[in-house]
Amino acid sequence: MKLGVMAVLLGDKTLKEVCDYLVEQGVQTIEIGCGGFPGKAICDPDILLNDAAKLAEFKQIIQDSGLEISALSCHGNYLHPNKEIAASFEHDFVNAIKLAKELNVDTINCFSGCPGDCEESKRPNWVTCPWPNDFGEILEWQWNEKLIPYWKEKVAFAKEYGVTKFAFEMHPGFCVYNVETLLKLRAAVGPEIGANFDPSHLVWQGVDPVAAIKALGKENAIFHFHAKDVTVDPYITAVNGVLDTKPFTDEINRAWLFRSVGYGKDYAYWKGVVSALRLIGYDGALSIEHEDSLMTPLEGLEKAIAFLKEVIIFQPKMTEVWWA
Repeated sequence: MKLGVMAVLLGDKTLKEVCDYLVEQGVQTIEIGCGGFPGKAICDPDILLNDAAKLAEFKQIIQDSGLEISALSCHGNYLHPNKEIAASFEHDFVNAIKLAKELNVDTINCFSGCPGDCEESKRPNWVTCPWPNDFGEILEWQWNEKLIPYWKEKVAFAKEYGVTKFAFEMHPGFCVYNVETLLKLRAAVGPEIGANFDPSHLVWQGVDPVAAIKALGKENAIFHFHAKDVTVDPYITAVNGVLDTKPFTDEINRAWLFRSVGYGKDYAYWKGVVSALRLIGYDGALSIEHEDSLMTPLEGLEKAIAFLKEVIIFQPKMTEVWWA
């Protein structure tokens, strides 16, 4: 396995400065945001795809650093019912796929997207229950008319550029938000659909990450991993449950918070997660995504790096047991 960082939080630096910093910290892989919600601070495909010299410079900086690109990230709602918003996300997404070919990257981290409830909708509609019956009808329309056709087309398009893995964060608010919905879309579209496994989004839903890892592992459906933690407040959830629409800045009153790795769960928990990844044969990056509002970006990142160095299994799995 490899220690990685999603470099979005270092967007105030140049690519060279980002790479130098990560190497100094002992990081091995870099996940590069190139559009959509992650932005384009250190990687703008609109520039790199139209300027051969700048693309060559970009590639040379990465090569000289010794870092490996674990994935390109272009999270967005490509199925947004507002056509202008959808078109903006789609533009970035298509460019990310084209840039992946130039950088010899086969994995795009993304969201599944979430449509509205009909062709006339103006905002997404995330369905979470089957009744009243309207919700079941909305869900059927979203999947059959929007989600599945979109991803079948996108998979076919991406193959032309060498992108064979769309790694979804299973994120509430989008159609794919847990193991069941991911595997449902994978069954409908193909093995190019998999997970960018981020335990933080699953834990507050009540999911056991180890169980989820093993379930996805049976289908070879984990393509990438986000190392991000979460803490759930037992007293708030005892009264109001886990669904919480308060802003992330209202930390003391929220049911749950994203935390830097090690500040939500302890070493035993994270060693169990890493061991589960090893059991299913995952040896890719554990890419730190820092979204802890109680810490500055650099302090949270550096604490996460130090923590994961004690947790990640770096050496290859043995093919034989040496003690028997």
